[in-house]
Amino acid sequence: MNTFDILFYNIFTYFKPKYKQNSIDIAILYVSVLQCALLLLLGVFFAKFFNQMNMTTMSNQKAWALFVLASGFLFFKNWMQYTGKRRMMINAKMNKKAKPQYNIWLLLLLPMSVLVLAFILFQST
Repeated sequence: MNTFDILFYNIFTYFKPKYKQNSIDIAILYVSVLQCALLLLLGVFFAKFFNQMNMTTMSNQKAWALFVLASGFLFFKNWMQYTGKRRMMINAKMNKKAKPQYNIWLLLLLPMSVLVLAFILFQST
């Protein structure tokens, strides 16, 4: 199990009593948005780094198109991964272990903070 599985399970168990069936969709959306935000942060970092090194790699339009394609792939991958047997395996493993309880507000602010960091890095020179 990786970190995103643990985050998925924590979000899933938090929203399960309130939203029942939609809790799976909320947890998948959370993990996908977090992964896309991290991908954006990494892309902006490398774009600024290559710009400082005076390397020409690809145009902005191609980079954004690549980001959109990668984000679509991440959403599809997470949807396939967390709606089947993988979610049942995560439930079984996490029920056996002592559950690490993360603060839900910090988990919900994590994608926003990554997006803010990406925006700050994008605005820097």
